[in-house]
Amino acid sequence: MNELQQDYDQLRKKTEEIRYNLTAMMAYAGSGHPGGSLSVLEVLTTLYYGGVMRLDRKNPHAEDRDRFIMSKGHASPALYVILADLGYFPAAKLKEFDADDSMLPKHCNRLKTPGVEASTGALGQGFSMALGMALAGKMDGKQYDVYCVLGDGECQSGEVWEAAMAAAKYNLDNFKVIVDNNRLQIDGFTNDIMPLGDLKAKWEAFGFHTQECDGHDLKALRESFDRMDETKDFPHVLIADTVKGKGVSYMENEADWHSRKMTKAEGAAALKEIEQAYAAYGKDIDEKILFLNADELTELKNA
Repeated sequence: MNELQQDYDQLRKKTEEIRYNLTAMMAYAGSGHPGGSLSVLEVLTTLYYGGVMRLDRKNPHAEDRDRFIMSKGHASPALYVILADLGYFPAAKLKEFDADDSMLPKHCNRLKTPGVEASTGALGQGFSMALGMALAGKMDGKQYDVYCVLGDGECQSGEVWEAAMAAAKYNLDNFKVIVDNNRLQIDGFTNDIMPLGDLKAKWEAFGFHTQECDGHDLKALRESFDRMDETKDFPHVLIADTVKGKGVSYMENEADWHSRKMTKAEGAAALKEIEQAYAAYGKDIDEKILFLNADELTELKNA
C-alpha cells in the first residue's frame, strides 16, 4: 500500500468515526436533519481533515484563515461534530444539540458556536454571505479562500444566481462552492419540485470553473479541490453527486429523512450499520465516541 492510499484510508476511517458520532448525536437529541447531514459528510471531512483548508485551531480568528460557510444551514450537525472533534469547543456539548439555549442550535449560528463563520438556514443567504467574504478578501489583499456548501434544492433560490453573477464579474478565484447534489429536498425529488436542468451547464454559463465528481469518493474530492487551486481568475463550483442519508441504508434516497427525527431504535440500527462498515478500517468504533460515556452509549445502542 502506498503512502497516498494510506492517507485516504485514514481519511475514510475518520469519516466513519464522524458519521458514527453524528448519528449518535441526532439519535440522542431526537432532532436534526439526518439526510443532508450524512450526504455532505465526505465533502466536509476532505475540507477539514484532507489538507484542503488552512485552519489554525489555536488561533481560530486568524485573518488569513480559510472560511467555511454551510449555506444549507440545516446540515449543521455534521459541522458541529467536526468542530468538536477539532477542539473548537468541548465535545461534551454535543449532548446539548438543539436543546433550549444550546450553543448548538438546529441551524448554524455564528453568535453561538465557535468555528461557525455565518448564521445560515434561510436558503441562498449563506451563499451571498460567502461571496461577500471572498470579495472582501480580494479587496483587502488577503490570501484566504472561502468555501461554501450549497444544497441542490437551494439552487432553486434566485438569490443564488444573483450572487453567482457577481462572483464571475469580480473574478473571485478565492470563492470555492460545493453543491451537495443529492437530488432530494424536503418534499421529494428536485426534478419533480423545480427542475434545475443541466446544473453543470448552468454554472458554466454563469462564468464558473465547473467540475463534477462522486461526492463520496475522497480521492476524487481532493483532486477536484486541487484543480481549483490550479485554475485562476474564475470562481469555482464542484457539483458533488451524493446520496441523501449516505451510510444508513434505510435513510438513503428517502426524502422523508430530510428532517425526520430518529427514534432511539432507529438510531441504534443506524449505529450498528455504521459500526459494521467501520470494521474495514479500524477496531472498536465505540472508543471514538466523543460525547457519551460507555453506559450512555450502551443504552443508546440497545434501544
